[in-house]
Amino acid sequence: MSDILDDLMPLQKPTPQRPLLGLTVLVVEDSRFASEAVRLLCLRSGARIRRADSLAAAHKHLAVYRPNVVIVDLGLPDGSGADLIDELTHLHSPVDCVIGMSGDSGTRATAQAAGAHGFIEKPIANLGAFQEMVLDALPEAARPSGLRIITDEQIDPDPIALQDDFSHVADILTAHNGDEMLDYIAQFLAGVARTAGDTEVAEAAQTLARHREAGQPYRTDVARIAGLVQNRITMSQAS
Repeated sequence: MSDILDDLMPLQKPTPQRPLLGLTVLVVEDSRFASEAVRLLCLRSGARIRRADSLAAAHKHLAVYRPNVVIVDLGLPDGSGADLIDELTHLHSPVDCVIGMSGDSGTRATAQAAGAHGFIEKPIANLGAFQEMVLDALPEAARPSGLRIITDEQIDPDPIALQDDFSHVADILTAHNGDEMLDYIAQFLAGVARTAGDTEVAEAAQTLARHREAGQPYRTDVARIAGLVQNRITMSQAS
């Protein structure tokens, strides 16, 4: 109900402190921890935010309303975010801007080839840098005029969201009966670990991805990831 009421409220003009005031941002991101980071950045900047954790969920949102900005993670559980970027930038009435997002800088070219107006490399925690990326991606007519305050404020996502991500991976590994989800697990966990600054988990996920791509044995990698994930969950429960 609060989302509906927000949409009925009159749009406000940007201010020097909140340069994204009046914009609605749809964040398409499967990691709750990364979503929480972007949520905080948007709220500090004045933007309204909606979230979707898959391509299917994003399409449901887009069938109901048209955001000004869509930030799309490239690796999603039901397909590539590049497909959604391509779709959104070729609509008859496209959104103001579409921004690709990933923890893998190598996917910048993929996002740009699909038509993205900008790219955010995770982790992103600096408020001023985030605002600059969004404003640069907006068409010139949609950018606020006048001066704005440049801030170095750092946001700090709720650690509970990080534990939700680790629990998500643990659930997939428990229910996993084949190899079809391992590439997704490696991609998802690498992004989560980069956002959280967890180099040990990031390295384990990258090793799994590398061995899978090279056709090398990877069962030890899966067991290592399962142990690290369970360790993170246990540590959180004990704290």
